[in-house]
Amino acid sequence: MIAFAQLIAIGFNPSQISRWVASGRLHRVHRGVYSIAPPELLTRKGRYMAAVLASGPGAVLSHRSAADLHELRATDRSNMEVIVSREYKRIVHGVDVHRSRTLTADDITTVDGIPCATVARTLLDLAGVIGRRPLERAIEQAEVQEVLDGAGLDRQLERNQHTRAASRLRAALADHDDRSAPTESEFEERFLAFCKNARLPLPERQVYIDPNDGEPAVRGDFVWRQQRLVVETDGVKYHRTRAAFESDRRKDQRLTLAGWRVLRVTWRQLRAEPERIATMIRRALGLR
Repeated sequence: MIAFAQLIAIGFNPSQISRWVASGRLHRVHRGVYSIAPPELLTRKGRYMAAVLASGPGAVLSHRSAADLHELRATDRSNMEVIVSREYKRIVHGVDVHRSRTLTADDITTVDGIPCATVARTLLDLAGVIGRRPLERAIEQAEVQEVLDGAGLDRQLERNQHTRAASRLRAALADHDDRSAPTESEFEERFLAFCKNARLPLPERQVYIDPNDGEPAVRGDFVWRQQRLVVETDGVKYHRTRAAFESDRRKDQRLTLAGWRVLRVTWRQLRAEPERIATMIRRALGLR
């Protein structure tokens, strides 16, 4: 993708550009924006770049389009979305332009050569245009990709504190924030209370199991020996790092090969879906 002003800057003149368009060497995508491939062959990223160039200096990809580019949340919207920090009068077909007085240079990054809002800014913008659960999933995806910037989010909330988007993002983060997560011992106590309330056989706690594979024994959070069942309580604080993720999978593999079954339960699942978790464990134990 290339803009008219960029072509002029590298030595073209308007008549040359017109001749190249007429001969098919350049294809007009938007007013003043061209590609060397026909518009129908452009990838989505090509259309994103075209939308940014067509929107003028200072425009960056934003909202749902930026979330898609960051791989936080896919979108099938036909219109691209960009954000600008200035008065904007240009109308571009197929491009939705958002204006913001709080957009700064710190809110802008580049992804695959495309000027784009940062992850933190994108999450703020998303909060204004999508529902609570899709926003939570985008936050979770940012965490999975290890691009969730807590300091950046705090700055966004501070600069935009009186907006509806900031209020929605703050609420979603409060539910997601590690600071509201339980300690390991609190989670375990909650799980034991859950087992009692669900009338499940009480498990042994923090038991070492030898898979007989020549490696050291592994520790299971909750163990039913007779049924060879292990339940692991996964708190975000202790299982979010890549090293912990790899260690957990290796542990599951060793136990599975030794004939054990491993179920992992998160704090959020235990709070939000206790009946489903109880049914799952009951079935795994062979209980009616």
